[in-house]
Amino acid sequence: MSSADLSVRWPDVVRFVRQLNHDVRNHLNALELQAAFLNEIAEEGEVKDEIKRLRETLANVATSLQKLSTTLSEPKLNRIPYRAADLMADLQKKFENDHPDRKARVKWQTQAGDANVDVDPQLLQEAFAELLENAFRLSPANSEISIAASTQGKQFAITFREPKEKFESATNEWGRAPLTNVTHGHYGLGLTRVRSIIEAHGGQFEAAYDPSARVLITTILLPVEAPAT
Repeated sequence: MSSADLSVRWPDVVRFVRQLNHDVRNHLNALELQAAFLNEIAEEGEVKDEIKRLRETLANVATSLQKLSTTLSEPKLNRIPYRAADLMADLQKKFENDHPDRKARVKWQTQAGDANVDVDPQLLQEAFAELLENAFRLSPANSEISIAASTQGKQFAITFREPKEKFESATNEWGRAPLTNVTHGHYGLGLTRVRSIIEAHGGQFEAAYDPSARVLITTILLPVEAPAT
């Protein structure tokens, strides 16, 4: 049987990655302890500087492994009621505080009225960060990204529009094909994580490409909470 004939269940992949993550982090912890000991007995400043850089590298690897484990985990929501307009304002503020050098490239427009949603704001921040990071990484340099939000009946719609001179990916299974686009530091899991977060909220996650405008349109639909009576 060739490797092309193998089929592995996704839960098995997740379990394997988590175990590998755990094993590697145990080794990293042991290396960190050794590096800390070397730092204590080292006398030369240059040696201490090298040990410091070594410990920073170990910390970065551990952080990357933790992020990978989080990406594969099922979202566990801590919902709170939120005015949709306030949610968008807070998401914008978070992004602009984290990326002041990029805020001029993102245009926000919200027409939410008095709509309310019941969401986990931290997980939505994670989803927004992933979508915006993808947009900046894969869109033309200095291009503008727009985010519009509005209430549409019983749904709160959030739409990302990002320019794409060329786009050949299928969008009918957007976020349902993990590990298909793997590059340095990126493992094809981000959109799958975004979809899992949105669907855990009872929402929908969609994408479509407009070839005439050369724009990728990504849409998040969240259920609107009924007003209190």
